[in-house]
Amino acid sequence: MARNQTTAAEFVPAQRSLPTLRAAVQGCRGCDLYQNATQAVFGEGRERAHIVLVGEQPGDAEDLAGRPFVGAAGRVLDEALAAAGIPRDEAYVTNAVKHFKYKQRGKKRIHDKPTHYQVTACKPWLLAELDLIRPPVLVLLGATAAQALLGTSFRVTEHRGEVLTTPYARWTFATVHPSSVLRAPDDDTRREARAEFFADIAAIAPYYRQVVAAESGEPASAPP
Repeated sequence: MARNQTTAAEFVPAQRSLPTLRAAVQGCRGCDLYQNATQAVFGEGRERAHIVLVGEQPGDAEDLAGRPFVGAAGRVLDEALAAAGIPRDEAYVTNAVKHFKYKQRGKKRIHDKPTHYQVTACKPWLLAELDLIRPPVLVLLGATAAQALLGTSFRVTEHRGEVLTTPYARWTFATVHPSSVLRAPDDDTRREARAEFFADIAAIAPYYRQVVAAESGEPASAPP
């Protein structure tokens, strides 16, 4: 990153809580994405969530609503969490980048992948969220989220489904972004991609349940 490029660091407040971060992010000028986005879209969920899921960036629906994962990809994620027995309202969902980057095509705003600089510039917000929540289970959805925290050489395809050792959570996992299910070229491929994504989330569920059981004092079987 060039020396004259700013980051979000100077916009993240010293006195931190999720509400203060959520308010402060609207004034972030750490990169250029704020210029065309409707608003910043901060994370949503419990401050002491047992599981945090991180995506790439808000999409068109999220940019307009001001909430993460409320569009079509969010519905896929909701269905996968429900199938795995992980209540969405007990999780915390966020993105590596807080503003929607897009290309205008007629009246439609089409997703545009954020650059490495934009991801890096926004990283202080994500680190602040993780520092406050300190989740036992962290799920990185897609390459952008995974590389934001684990480095640009990390490949989801090589580590999908593995239990990863990171400083951010007791258990960290990487899988595809749910939008990849929607981008599958045909019905058969889409069904296969959906089944694989659901299986990834189901494999994470025992770790989540162990944390919930430990907090409530109930016995729980160890994750595989």
